[in-house]
Amino acid sequence: MPNSTVTTKCCIAGGGPAGMMLGFLLARAGVDVVVLEKHADFFRDFRGDTIHPSTLELMYELGLLDEFLKLPHQKLDRLVAQVGDQRVRVIDLTHLPTHCKYIALMPQWDFLNFLAAHGKRYKGFDLRMQADATGLVEEGGRVVGLRATTPAGGLTIRADLVVGADGRHSTVRDVAGLKSDDYGAPMDVLWFRLPRKEADETETFGHIEAGVMMIMLNRGDYWQCAFVIPKGGIDRVQAEGLDAFRKQVVTMSPYLADCVGQLRSWDDIKLLTVAVDRLRQWWRSGLLCIGDAAHAMSPIGGVGINLAVQDAVAAANRLAAPLGAGTMSDEDLRAIQSRRTFPVRFTQAIQLTMQIHIIRRALASTQKPKPPFLFKLFDMIPLLQRIPGRLLAVGVRPEHIQTPDVLSAP
Repeated sequence: MPNSTVTTKCCIAGGGPAGMMLGFLLARAGVDVVVLEKHADFFRDFRGDTIHPSTLELMYELGLLDEFLKLPHQKLDRLVAQVGDQRVRVIDLTHLPTHCKYIALMPQWDFLNFLAAHGKRYKGFDLRMQADATGLVEEGGRVVGLRATTPAGGLTIRADLVVGADGRHSTVRDVAGLKSDDYGAPMDVLWFRLPRKEADETETFGHIEAGVMMIMLNRGDYWQCAFVIPKGGIDRVQAEGLDAFRKQVVTMSPYLADCVGQLRSWDDIKLLTVAVDRLRQWWRSGLLCIGDAAHAMSPIGGVGINLAVQDAVAAANRLAAPLGAGTMSDEDLRAIQSRRTFPVRFTQAIQLTMQIHIIRRALASTQKPKPPFLFKLFDMIPLLQRIPGRLLAVGVRPEHIQTPDVLSAP
């Protein structure tokens, strides 16, 4: 099959939240950009469907919030945890300084299709599906492009900047030789769906028992369930049998008894291998990594999508003007890492603390658990629930849209 070459200002590998948001913002600012997505569409079973208030605030700043919220979604403004026999309220989002005081639970494919549709309004936005990044083009120690495979043959994209937004198993990161530090995780997650009835519990909550932990997200007509197991424990769970697993699910949530049989095989249960890592350096000359490609997040709090989007906004704010003018430098790339490192490190530190002091202990315990002191304190003093709510939903150093919209320019 023939090889073809394309020249652009920026080439982004990965059509996830980071890649699509960055591609949209750059094209919106008048910068030519090619976004490569290795799949044929976005309709896949993502693990992250939580759109936090920080991301919703960006949609407001873009003037797209009302349209975005017309997409099907559920709202989550409080979080309840059941620990043993006690139920405690730990998070309240209703007092956030944002336009949306809730997390929107929305299929990630709807979010990505929304960004793609708006990106295509700009002539500089070039989204190529079924284009899988395989290597880099380098000249004189600088990255000057990217190679990809497509159904039509090989594709070379020459660009002033290559962005790796291709997830925690990033090809771009690997071929660029960027090194990461792995901070470990004591758990993996089994991910599955079960039908939801009107008579079921209405609150989204996490449930912890001795050696067992499960999170349930109310998705309207179904429950999105995350069953937490010890790291590497999938073989033991499967050896005990599917029936034993179904019984554990019912023990955690008895109202699922009449539908848990819909887990007919292990094919209905997906394994999410949890990792927490961070690149020591996110960039090389001509190349930048963002999102999970730069820092894999634990699923705790569902913050991964939103940190990736924040990376994209910070990158667009810094790079749109120099990319458009052809003056982008290593200092621009260094500045993006410098700005985003603190929010990422802070969030990962919270996640690692929770993994060590709550999740690891819960999974190793054989005794009836009791709520941690902080959980009890939050429950007793509702005002304190706003603190974890703010950290979860907005984070530290939230980004704001600073790039222009060429369609609204005079």
